[in-house]
Amino acid sequence: MINIITHYGQQLLVGLGWTVLSSVLALFFSLIIGSVFAIMEVLPNKVARVIGRTYVEVFRNIPLLVITMFFYLVIPLYFVKINGFTAGTIGLTLYTSAFIAETIRSGIQSVDPGQMEGARSVGMTYGQAMRQIILPQAFKIVIPPLGNQFINLVKNSSVLAFVAGFDLMYQANSIASATFDTINSYFVVGIMYLIVTMPLSYYMRHLEKKLA
Repeated sequence: MINIITHYGQQLLVGLGWTVLSSVLALFFSLIIGSVFAIMEVLPNKVARVIGRTYVEVFRNIPLLVITMFFYLVIPLYFVKINGFTAGTIGLTLYTSAFIAETIRSGIQSVDPGQMEGARSVGMTYGQAMRQIILPQAFKIVIPPLGNQFINLVKNSSVLAFVAGFDLMYQANSIASATFDTINSYFVVGIMYLIVTMPLSYYMRHLEKKLA
């Protein structure tokens, strides 16, 4: 294990950088997209609800690797050229956003309907009531499951290894192939994933207690 760290430390740090970058980008955009489709699922408009539900069901029920490979192989062939990192990050974003949408939707629906009725009765529009009254309460409720989704997102970023995304898992495969030391290669990478996910896990617990 020491030999892996000594000789391939820089390569592993590069992989860690790509993993963190992909995770941060996917986290940011999946939270935005997931919130939008969660709201669409609870809107009074039937068309919006159908679109929101369709999006969630499609991306939640297709394996992440299939989504990623679609963007890696099909999109460059017929539409626009994108690299493996971009394809992996887009796939990760769409896949995670579907689960985030379901989490936020359940949070919105757990808020007392009287809150919306009261907001509308004092002159607020539906959008104002949702933004100022409902969503703040909903996000407070769903912090624990959202934290789990964020941690899963980091771990799921290993899908970049299949599309030459240069992430940690890609580097682990490369090092294992070069050294034939499979056990230690993946052991070191496993520790590096823990270095990323453990602080996030503890922070989400702290945030949950703070907002309780």
